[in-house]
Amino acid sequence: MTEAPTRRERLRTATLAEIKQAARQLVVRHGPTAISLRAIGRELGMSAPALYRYFPSLEALVMAVCSDVYDELRDAVTAAGQATTGPAEQLLAMARGFRAWSVAHPQEFALLFGTPVPGVVELEEDCVSPDHPAARVGAVFLKPFALIWHQLGHPAEVDDPTNAEQLARALAVHDEAVTPACMYAFLGAWTRLYGMVALEVFGHLRWALTDVEPLFEAEIAAFVSALASGPAE
Repeated sequence: MTEAPTRRERLRTATLAEIKQAARQLVVRHGPTAISLRAIGRELGMSAPALYRYFPSLEALVMAVCSDVYDELRDAVTAAGQATTGPAEQLLAMARGFRAWSVAHPQEFALLFGTPVPGVVELEEDCVSPDHPAARVGAVFLKPFALIWHQLGHPAEVDDPTNAEQLARALAVHDEAVTPACMYAFLGAWTRLYGMVALEVFGHLRWALTDVEPLFEAEIAAFVSALASGPAE
């Protein structure tokens, strides 16, 4: 039988959550570079040195905040996929869910996917297992993508041995039966989705469009068509 947490443990857990929430609010209000121990301490009425009792460094705090945000993003994408059936429909729904979350949380998107700040770099470099929060987000997309890839009978191997060597790390992170060719195509799909959403979130399409949704829908429709046809000969 698991023992109930002590009062001291409950207070520590609550304080950890408060610190992370204060850090996230700084990101929301002022951007990813606004996180600092001094600013968080000021928000919570604590001294910066007191925060070291909860996080060993600013980088560790940023990593914890990013992990929470990744989990939130994963939940949003998963929920979008669960609202429909069939791998192709789920993939489209999750792409829309990713865009919707990102547009609604531009500063959190910038924290995860923009210019890396201390802590984010370390988190990215530590993405070496399926349990990593970023890998868990990727796995949500990868599962239906791989299913479609294999159902359509696309090739398992990539033609360029250099690409095959580079894919070893990505393949090791995901514990599903994903072939090198499937992973390579998935990375291309991810850069396409990320690029489209990043352009919108960071305002780089405002010069041309007041409503990005039709272009986004055209792009994901084109992606599905390309996925169905398979890799170019």
